[in-house]
Amino acid sequence: MSEKRLKVAFIHPDLGIGGAERLVVDAAVGLQSKGHDVIFYTSHHDPNHCFEETRDGTLKVNVRGDWLPRTVFGRFYILCAILRQIVLAFSLIYQDDEKYDVLFIDQLSACIPLFKSLSSARVLFYCHHPDKLLTTRESLIKKLYRIPVDTWEEWTTAMSDTIAVNSGYTGSVFKESFPSICQTPEILYPPINFRGYDRSVDLNDESVKILQCPQKMLISINRFERKKNVELALRAFASLKDMVSTETLAEYRLVLAGGYDRRVQENVEYLEELNQLAKKEFGLKTFTIYPSSLETPPIDTQIVFLCSFNDAQRTYLLKQADLMLYTPSNEHFGITPVEGMYGCLPVIAVNSGGPVETIKDQETGLLLPSDPEAWGHGIKDFITGKYDKTKMGQQGREHVQQKFSLEAFANQLQRIMDDMMAQPLKRSNSVQFFLIAMIVSFVGVIYASL
Repeated sequence: MSEKRLKVAFIHPDLGIGGAERLVVDAAVGLQSKGHDVIFYTSHHDPNHCFEETRDGTLKVNVRGDWLPRTVFGRFYILCAILRQIVLAFSLIYQDDEKYDVLFIDQLSACIPLFKSLSSARVLFYCHHPDKLLTTRESLIKKLYRIPVDTWEEWTTAMSDTIAVNSGYTGSVFKESFPSICQTPEILYPPINFRGYDRSVDLNDESVKILQCPQKMLISINRFERKKNVELALRAFASLKDMVSTETLAEYRLVLAGGYDRRVQENVEYLEELNQLAKKEFGLKTFTIYPSSLETPPIDTQIVFLCSFNDAQRTYLLKQADLMLYTPSNEHFGITPVEGMYGCLPVIAVNSGGPVETIKDQETGLLLPSDPEAWGHGIKDFITGKYDKTKMGQQGREHVQQKFSLEAFANQLQRIMDDMMAQPLKRSNSVQFFLIAMIVSFVGVIYASL
């Protein structure tokens, strides 16, 4: 391990609540534990919607460029995101006296040419998943819109000193998506900080008391986004009506918890779609707990929507639930199943993407096709005792302790940084080209969108 104390700056678009945010926070905490100086730069940080470490002083956070819009009349999301990151990068370069050894950049690579031209820091880019694959292209206009953005992403990513990905699955997708990049990404599995999950839960905490109920709980933890396919858990739960008795079903409650931001229209719309699906199509009794709400769901509630839970609520759910349902298909990695297994929960997940690398089928959970009936049968098998929930949960916890600890992650990240620091610095004199390319790309995006 390197004995040199490094100054590391993390550059992340929005320090909210999500898997990407959890990873960069854990990476920063892990590097701090090894004696490095760490600071965050972000375009948005809401103390009421973030992870505790970025709020309680554990990690220093600088916010730059939050005055810029996130959209223009509900459009140009990626254009605004890139512009916000560029402003943040210029701010870091010209306003701060600090000189950093390493810049840890994730999600957006647009600012990398600036740093490679105007700073002496090495750039480690962490790819959760290629951005070009996170959007649909139904229309010709959208296809034209994405051409300069996708080209920009590939070119800027290639300028990184080191590239890391969150799973072998993402690594293979990365190589297919960016054929011009010869560099083979390092695999750096996201960890969880065990201390954060081992904390005792204050059952008198008002935010925890509202979750307490006589029923056994099934939980799903995902952002309220359509790509997370949360309705799979809802449909699977509803299918139990035809598989178990009414009395048995009444003993269970499904809690659909996840990141929710009123500023994000999709969050608002998708939550309403799920609520209507549960009530009108399946006849299930629902209740929604919005952020800061302390109203307790009625005792006969079957579906609880928990929006943007806090750490105490998360810990309570992981300790008290019987089973976790993880619904996305082709998920890049998916830290939630790891959290569930550490909480001794068997996890049912879709048999594709990252969960195939984290869950041991029929040992720590079940890997099933994305089919509500198949999931319903999987849930029934736990309810009826076909699988030993306790044994499977314990095997899951031991699996996570061995492979996904914060210490193992920090050691791997330290090794990657040591290797990167030992290599010659990749410099670029591309500021003029960068500015011209940026202008051309932005004009192209705007023109294609008109």
